[in-house]
Amino acid sequence: MTTNVEPRRRKLDSDKQDSPEDHHGSHQPGSCCDRACVAHVHSEAGDAHTHSCLLQPSGSYTPKHPQRTCSFSEEIWDENPCKTTISAENEVEAQKLANNYKFGFRKWKSHVTERPFQDRSDIVKELYSELNVIKPYSVGSLFTCGNILYVFLFGWWIALVYVFVGLLMFLTVVGIPYAKLCWRLSCYFLWPFGKLIEKASVSVPVYRVKILQDNSSLEADEDRKSSSPLLLPTPVEETIEEPTGSPQDDHYWRRMSTYSWLLVGYPLLVVTHSVLCLVSWLLVFTIPVAKMSAKTLHTILLMPPEHIHISQATEAQEHEGRVILCCYHAVNLYYYKYTVDGINVFAVNLLPLVIVSLVIGYVDKSNQFVSSEVKFATAVSSIIPLSYYIGMGIASISAQSNFAVGAVVNATFGSITELTFYITALLRGHHQGNKCLQEIVKAALTGTLLGCILFIPGICMIIGGFRHREQRFNSRSAGVSSSLLFISIGGVFAPTLFSKAYGNLVCEDCTNSTGTNSSGSFMCKNCHYDLSENSYSLFHSHIQPLVYTISILLPVSYIIGLIFTLKTHSHIYDIHVGDGMGHLEASVHWSRWRALLILIIATVLMSACADLTTEHIQPILSHSSISQYFIGVTLLAMVPEIPELINGVQFALQNTISLSFEVGSCIAVQVCMIQIPILVLFNIFYDVGFVLIFSDLHLWASIFSVIVVNYIFMDGKSDYFQGTALVVVYFILLALYFFAPSPAGC
Repeated sequence: MTTNVEPRRRKLDSDKQDSPEDHHGSHQPGSCCDRACVAHVHSEAGDAHTHSCLLQPSGSYTPKHPQRTCSFSEEIWDENPCKTTISAENEVEAQKLANNYKFGFRKWKSHVTERPFQDRSDIVKELYSELNVIKPYSVGSLFTCGNILYVFLFGWWIALVYVFVGLLMFLTVVGIPYAKLCWRLSCYFLWPFGKLIEKASVSVPVYRVKILQDNSSLEADEDRKSSSPLLLPTPVEETIEEPTGSPQDDHYWRRMSTYSWLLVGYPLLVVTHSVLCLVSWLLVFTIPVAKMSAKTLHTILLMPPEHIHISQATEAQEHEGRVILCCYHAVNLYYYKYTVDGINVFAVNLLPLVIVSLVIGYVDKSNQFVSSEVKFATAVSSIIPLSYYIGMGIASISAQSNFAVGAVVNATFGSITELTFYITALLRGHHQGNKCLQEIVKAALTGTLLGCILFIPGICMIIGGFRHREQRFNSRSAGVSSSLLFISIGGVFAPTLFSKAYGNLVCEDCTNSTGTNSSGSFMCKNCHYDLSENSYSLFHSHIQPLVYTISILLPVSYIIGLIFTLKTHSHIYDIHVGDGMGHLEASVHWSRWRALLILIIATVLMSACADLTTEHIQPILSHSSISQYFIGVTLLAMVPEIPELINGVQFALQNTISLSFEVGSCIAVQVCMIQIPILVLFNIFYDVGFVLIFSDLHLWASIFSVIVVNYIFMDGKSDYFQGTALVVVYFILLALYFFAPSPAGC
């Protein structure tokens, strides 16, 4: 078997080149159950996709023919009607990838373990590298738009600060060496590119003492050098590189000039470089400037001035090991991939916004310093990083636990973001007697369904279509998800259909267009089906039992789906750990307990932000010229789903469009099968007036969306034209909500 591996591999490679459909992930005829095509997708956009074919027998399944595994680079997945083979560098990542294909689990793109640095692409290695490496560059390559932008944003005022500090140190007299250093650094920070700062070598005299122990050695020495005394030292000049922490450095901390520098010059530069670090870090793409400033602050400015040498970098630099700082570019557009402890840098930068929103929301209760609109905007924006942290915590726990724990975590914390807002809004609306907040919750529920059914798959098709002209997916699998979604939405809106068939239409705020009260046509502003007062028997005898029955059947259906994918049919996932390079050890970013702690903290903060959102949303609803429906289906519905949208786009860029569809369908299924039944159950124990009856616009918009998606997914192909159609339909529905009259009670 092993002797024929290489010829068969070459044959499979030639077959792959001859068949253009393989590049789109389609299966050869007759490949069902006897071969599995595995696509290995690198999570970094800058990495080239390398194609290779391997022969790999399955442990749990013996195919008629050798198993065909097509690997692309790092995360390996396979979608086959009978079997799915998943390969990753360690067990934790393999489990995380398997969760991406399981029913009811939220899809997660980011890694939950630390990836071997040597396996990363050159682009990503550049992001995490220290700024002390000398690189070859061509003449004129340093005059880039990013470097010129650095001069206008940072360079000129940093140089002026150094000139000012140099003048102050010059006035102290004892700090003249530091004054000269500041003037040299001012020129450096005005244009630091292509220059290097290195630790200069120090030459000290070293004495060698010779002690003669017998006459023979004396005679031998007199023959070589008769004029040399016996016990006097002979000076020999040798150059010794001064190591860090040498006695000379200790003497540096006892100088008067050092004290004047630490009291006068250094504090001003600490403030300057701190501001520079903060601003450049928040801009993300200028993180090299933040690294350069931090290295200057904690290393260069605390060294003796005579040890600091500034020069032009050359390709063959001597004493390259002494280089402290060497920067070539101030801007790197690939820093959107940068992570801190597994968390994307954008989510890290948005985390302080949570603290700001809580402080201004709970300290300034009377809105004296900050308006309600600003508080609402900051509270809503705070949901984005908290949702990211919750998603990372869910993925980390699920990837390190068994199927039961993973299912419970996904079912509970997977919807915690939306449920926190919904329950908080219902409680506040009940205490204030404001029915508008209940309608806003229903609009947010419908908006989440529309966004996950139409917008997320559509935008993923468009963005993925620019990189991959056509992407293929399993139409049968997509059809099952769409059918399940159709059944879920049908169950959620069944009470609404029942009420419209048997309820009484009541119209209020009606005016006669002819000016008389007896005859003519009437214009009514508020029409609804009366189910509670005049139709008491209909609602409590028929509709309410139907709502309770559906609220029980939908979670049961969700549990059945979990049992199917996690227990009875778990064998369809053949997890293959290792990529042939020996990286089997998993070093997780977050342990289970740490992830659970972060989940709890993020949930508490989410509750506080949701409370602030519902508290300050009323002025937005009252003074807004657009429909309150529109605010619910857009802002309140889609802001919590931004991390999921980013995951879907990343899947589409890596040619795994099926997972992009699963991102949206998973959220929609959780809305129908978990979130809405929980709201109904909450209303049973604490009556907040939540009635599972939606308006006509919510009803027909949701049904129409599911029909459109089922039609798009029929052919098993995806391109940006189909994505454009879904996005256009989504914006048409948003236009209807924009011009729709406000709901009753708003």
